[in-house]
Amino acid sequence: MTRTVPGRTDHVVVVGAGLSGLAAALHLLGAGRRVTVVERDALPGGRAGCLVRGGYRIDTGPTVLTMPDLADEAFAAVGDSLRDRVDLVPLHPAYRALFADGSSVDVHTDADAMEAEVERFAGGAEAAGYRRLRHWLEQLYRAQMRRFIDTNFDSPLNLLTPDLARLAALGGFGRLDARIGRHLRDERLRRVFSFQSLYAGVPPARALAAYAVIAYMDTVAGVYFPRGGMHALPRAMADAAADAGADLRFGRDVTRLERSGDGDRITAVVTAHERIPCDAVVLTPDLPVAYRLLGRTPRRPLRIRHAPSAVVLHAGTDRTWPRLAHHTLSFGARWHGTFDELTRTGRLMSDPSLLVTRPTATDPTLAPPGHHLHYVLAPCPNTDVGPDAAAWGELAPRYRDSLLRELERRGLDGLAASVEDQTLVTPADWQAQGHAAGTPFSAAHTFAQTGPFRPRNLVRGTENAVLAGCGTTPGVGVPTVLLSGKLAAARITGHPSPAPGRRPGVRATPEGTHS
Repeated sequence: MTRTVPGRTDHVVVVGAGLSGLAAALHLLGAGRRVTVVERDALPGGRAGCLVRGGYRIDTGPTVLTMPDLADEAFAAVGDSLRDRVDLVPLHPAYRALFADGSSVDVHTDADAMEAEVERFAGGAEAAGYRRLRHWLEQLYRAQMRRFIDTNFDSPLNLLTPDLARLAALGGFGRLDARIGRHLRDERLRRVFSFQSLYAGVPPARALAAYAVIAYMDTVAGVYFPRGGMHALPRAMADAAADAGADLRFGRDVTRLERSGDGDRITAVVTAHERIPCDAVVLTPDLPVAYRLLGRTPRRPLRIRHAPSAVVLHAGTDRTWPRLAHHTLSFGARWHGTFDELTRTGRLMSDPSLLVTRPTATDPTLAPPGHHLHYVLAPCPNTDVGPDAAAWGELAPRYRDSLLRELERRGLDGLAASVEDQTLVTPADWQAQGHAAGTPFSAAHTFAQTGPFRPRNLVRGTENAVLAGCGTTPGVGVPTVLLSGKLAAARITGHPSPAPGRRPGVRATPEGTHS
């Protein structure tokens, strides 16, 4: 049995209406708790926010949605359904990868379509290798999901299950790049199945092979887009929570937590507007903010190491480029050197690998008629190893111009001149939002910061506070953040899965969305 919050837990206050907080709220409501959600912003979403300007609807956070069945678990906890709230569009291809040598490959989640594409791109031997890799990714996912990802850890001893031996037998404790290299010899294809480790904060050559489970989510389970933008997901979750009885309070910044006389329990959450008595609290802000509210930071043998950050350019344009899919990976010629720059030397990428998302390819209503929205994500060092927040004031416009020039050099002719509305987000902006080290990707997924070694969602010295979000269990990314809310709720309710009586919703499959 894993530890749960002792004592009365009838009324729970959730601090933060991001994806983790909303998931926690829905699971708590489904277990019969009274829930109040307190959010500093005027809208739900947290990192998955929305900016409306110049006729453009801009997602300010993640743009890639995988594993929507995990979101549906939260809806199902209150007898609701993701499919009834959100129009999910499966993306075909999931990604298009463009390489410095001029070649390109479309990444399909359907096995036959991807095998044919790999054969066209790199020949029959690589296509056979893709089939073997896909089978390995599926096995890896089955070995990890319930025992190592969707679970609360109280001790490293919780790892000692038969699934640990299965994971070891699958090579999960080897190196990611080497393991993928067993199946694919083409270096370009290997990038497609390993670039995801960048957002976990570890280069593929040093990342555990177990992290290939992220590639499973992207390249096997399917990539989706909610019509109306990614913000449609937290908006729908907030509506479902409100309909299930949650008290949602926006524009309320939590200033402190009141404690009982002995200091062991939180008795109220205090904002500038009110004092909200509670029996338990779920804290979803980034770890430094949560620890500051709690008045204590857990001791760790080593200082937390943070993932790289990102510069994001949101560009509204009067034209687009047919070579861009909904999601396009534009790889530079350098690869291993890029990771050294991002995680060791602290330099901006000298030969950048970029994610370009064109949401108007799927939903033209996100821009004015005849116009287009492009989201350019450029990984960059966090402020611990790279330029600090102050330096970005001068650096930001120069780096934006260099990104536009580089994309024009790679075939997006006239990009700079086509931009009529733009928003640039840098590590300084992430830091101003309360994200440690100026990164939205939080603590890196090194071995010492994964599973039972990641900052726990229970904090010593406070009986009834639980953490959720990407800094705690299980980690970074939309699927894992949704799970963090579910796991936080389970610490309070003792139920590790949706309440009985859940209604079937969507299930993620490579072919699309099925009821």
